[in-house]
Amino acid sequence: MNKAITDGIVFQPLPFSAGLGIWSSGDGTPGSDTYAISGSGVYVAADADFAGCLEVLKIDPTAHVRYMTETPILPGCYLRVTAKVKAISGPLPAVRVSGWAGLTGGAPAPGLPAFGPSVQLTTYGEVVEITAIIGTGDRTGVDMLWTGADYGHLGIDLTGPTGGVVRVDDIQIEDVSAVFTRDLLAIVDVLDYGAKGDGLTDDSAAFEAADAAAGGRTVMVPPGDYLLQNSVTMENHVKFEGRIVQDATYRFIMQCGYNYDAYLDAFKDEELAFKKAFQALINFADHESLDLCGRRVALTAPVDMQACDPTRTEYATRRVIRNGQFQPVAGAAWDTEVFTSTATYAAANELVLTNVVNIANIPVGSLVTGNGVGREIYVRSVDTGAQTLELSAPLYDAEGTQSFTFTRYKYLLDFSGYNKLSQFVIDDIEFQGSGIASGIMLAPDGLTFHLRDCFVNKPKDRGLSSPGRGCQGMMIDRCQFISDEQSVPVSARVSIGFNANANDVKIRDNRVNRFKHFCVLSGSGTLITANHWFHGDDEILGVRKGGVVITTPNPKTIFTGNYCDNNFIEWTNEHSSDPALGTQFSFGGLTITGNIFLNSDVASWANFIVIKPYGPGHYINGFAVLGNVFRSSNGQMDRVERVDTTFADLDYTRTRGLEFRGNTFHNVNESVANPVTLTHDQATTALTWVIDTGVALPFEGHALFVDSVLPDGAITNAAGNRIHEMPWAEGAQGADNRSVHLNWGTAVKGKIRYQVRMDKP
Repeated sequence: MNKAITDGIVFQPLPFSAGLGIWSSGDGTPGSDTYAISGSGVYVAADADFAGCLEVLKIDPTAHVRYMTETPILPGCYLRVTAKVKAISGPLPAVRVSGWAGLTGGAPAPGLPAFGPSVQLTTYGEVVEITAIIGTGDRTGVDMLWTGADYGHLGIDLTGPTGGVVRVDDIQIEDVSAVFTRDLLAIVDVLDYGAKGDGLTDDSAAFEAADAAAGGRTVMVPPGDYLLQNSVTMENHVKFEGRIVQDATYRFIMQCGYNYDAYLDAFKDEELAFKKAFQALINFADHESLDLCGRRVALTAPVDMQACDPTRTEYATRRVIRNGQFQPVAGAAWDTEVFTSTATYAAANELVLTNVVNIANIPVGSLVTGNGVGREIYVRSVDTGAQTLELSAPLYDAEGTQSFTFTRYKYLLDFSGYNKLSQFVIDDIEFQGSGIASGIMLAPDGLTFHLRDCFVNKPKDRGLSSPGRGCQGMMIDRCQFISDEQSVPVSARVSIGFNANANDVKIRDNRVNRFKHFCVLSGSGTLITANHWFHGDDEILGVRKGGVVITTPNPKTIFTGNYCDNNFIEWTNEHSSDPALGTQFSFGGLTITGNIFLNSDVASWANFIVIKPYGPGHYINGFAVLGNVFRSSNGQMDRVERVDTTFADLDYTRTRGLEFRGNTFHNVNESVANPVTLTHDQATTALTWVIDTGVALPFEGHALFVDSVLPDGAITNAAGNRIHEMPWAEGAQGADNRSVHLNWGTAVKGKIRYQVRMDKP
């Protein structure tokens, strides 16, 4: 598009016939000599070849003919200067287009070329045309690159020997931008604003200048490598044919059309595009989410999310990554790292390992294993100078100095480099681990991480890991966790869906398939609702493991409306530095209501609810199991609940607040309840009826109290006479404390229904 037409700009100089006072024999700036007074040039009205021309006597080594009016130099506007000359007499000079480049205010524009290609005159009387193109963009065909100039005094130079006479026809200046630019397509080209695209020159200023001039038009980035050594923000749409090259230290923010596809166009690399798009997400307030546009992003190595913008170690503004897939590309970058080190643990400083040998080798986020170490304990922070590690949870029996193993799994998205990350959401993303990579590593601290409507598919080791308190208030909603161990027997599995260390976690409407554990939870205030987790295998009479593992004895946790399929709820206190009962709460604060429990093809000793104390003295204090359905397929189960006494048993004399009722049992030999209603048939008269409750109470608890006794028919003495009196009861009788005594005033016999309970009022 021609600026003379569209913007009314006059580029064409006045002819020589208008007067020689506007034609300078110097550089063309105000105050320079003109041909009207220099004595070295005259106007020739009639010439055989020119309809009026300037005749110049060359008296200086370089003679100038410069138009004194300021010719504007505009980004994206390319000017062709043309002059026709002929030698009349004397030595033959060379001729070239030339000009003086200036800045607004009158200062010269530094470092710009003053002339174009030179043409040597060889014959008298021959008309020779010389030309050159002046523009701001470094393009093929541009003879004088004037990036940064605001105007010029344009014309020609005569060089070579003095004494010659040359005639010059009226000089022409015309806009030839259409040859170079794409204005007809509403495009502003970064080359017009000084960009080089050579991968060496910093093009940051050119990009910002082009964006500032765009005014709603599209900024065009032609083929090339554009090095940006500063942060750049683009307010207009950008179309990329070339590639952006930029260090992670700097940001490239596209405010218009922000999404993953835009960054893929810009950086031409899936992995780098995601990193730069994420960097922009956390540095620009107008966009709350990064849309991956349904793309699969292939990752050659774990993405260190904090390293995407090294300037930020904390972030607490809601941001979302949505709508796409991450998949690893097989390679050594995904190999698990294992470190062994000697360290010292003291229960008095329960979250710290001290005197850690070779501590610099141990990364944050490493899984800690060793004697007396519970499940899913991670390195939360590392202090190399002090040789100490902070742990995500206490160790239950590791006092003293010993060797620990630190295992660092590799995650597709790894947030562990942040000190704290809050209000972060991942929505509608598939984490395709392919048995190569784990899914997500959280930050060591933060609030309300939210994973929703996602697939965590075939993680190698872990679906999601929390190395500290970054799971506080975490929400996992409507996700599918599918293990890479579908054909592996339960006894040999190693992968875990996720863990959480902090409080107030919500786990809702998820489907989980064939992990070693669905989750390991060590916080409190957890809500687990409407999930289906199944962890069986194809083995006959196969082993079953805990699907949900609770490691806090008083978790304030509710299970409602779940489907627990071929696994069990395991409740421990393994994340306690002193697992013996002290002043802390014991096992209580757990409600399991309205769930489905199913086992198939398991041994009769399998269970659905297992309590495992890691130290002595513990008891049940506030535990409700209400309205659940317990069922075994392809075989009978002995009972649905038990205490794992590997380390210690419960103190059944202190049981309080146990509600175990309203449940349904199918193919379960012992339908337990508390309180439980039983019958007793006393065939011979006795003053004291000794009644064995067997194992009818949950966890084979003690029969502490008889709540009620109701005769089922007549109570009679030895003579057959009816006796109308009430007995008094004694609980916790017999060697196992599972018997009760009913004491009568007269030796009697008969049949009764009675209700007994294992907990104190």
